[in-house]
Amino acid sequence: MQRQTRTVLLGAFAAAALTALGAIGWVALTPTPAQTAEDHMPTPPQPPRLADGPEFERCLGLLRNDPEAARAFAEAWGRAGGGEGARQCQALALLSLGEPALAAQRLETLATQSAASSLARAAVYAQATQAWLMAGEANRAYGAATLALTLSPEDVDLLVDRAVTLGSLSRYNEAIEDLDRALALDPNRAEALVFRAAANRHMDRVDLSARDIERALQSDPASAEALLERGIIRQLRGDTVGAREDWQRAITLSPNSPTADLAAQNLALNEAGPARR
Repeated sequence: MQRQTRTVLLGAFAAAALTALGAIGWVALTPTPAQTAEDHMPTPPQPPRLADGPEFERCLGLLRNDPEAARAFAEAWGRAGGGEGARQCQALALLSLGEPALAAQRLETLATQSAASSLARAAVYAQATQAWLMAGEANRAYGAATLALTLSPEDVDLLVDRAVTLGSLSRYNEAIEDLDRALALDPNRAEALVFRAAANRHMDRVDLSARDIERALQSDPASAEALLERGIIRQLRGDTVGAREDWQRAITLSPNSPTADLAAQNLALNEAGPARR
């Protein structure tokens, strides 16, 4: 299933800084409203969708550039009988406007009540998953991701989404199980390899983590997330110079992103030395 929502998770992925550098968790999934609206707008997928037609396309166009106007349009469209398309666009506008919990609740309700196909409903549950993560509600995100997988059990993106929620809950073994399934379906999926590397590192399986990161970089040499994680692994192994190079490269490849922020934090802590950690 093709989903632009994938960028929310990848753009926000922060593979966790070293314990030695001051651990800051497995993922950072709280982009600001401005980041969400401008850089990571989770617009609906290509077919199957809940709705189609000129009104829906107009709402999506507004959503990308003016979420407040999209919300107003969706509300008016809904009053005129816009149905599920209007409800979905309105929920996504709320997400762009910095109300992820309200957006998540509406998306989840919509996916539950919709008469659309299983795949279309799964895509809406996936959007609810990411909105719950952005709201800091990992347990609710896990529930939505599980409902999505019930409808589309072999969707690689959905498996990765749920693995992220499990990692947010420190349930790393379960996250690895989902990522193993995802990689069995798509062995070269770089983000799945990066997430599995982070999970294995949290389980003190650094050799497995390093192996996955090298595979991820073979698949996508420009993956800032993979470089962030490889820098952490290199630092754990005592390769401070290599770690610094990876983090600097991650910043260059993905400036003004949560990944770049974490890389910069790691660089600063690295430069400060053991006395400042």
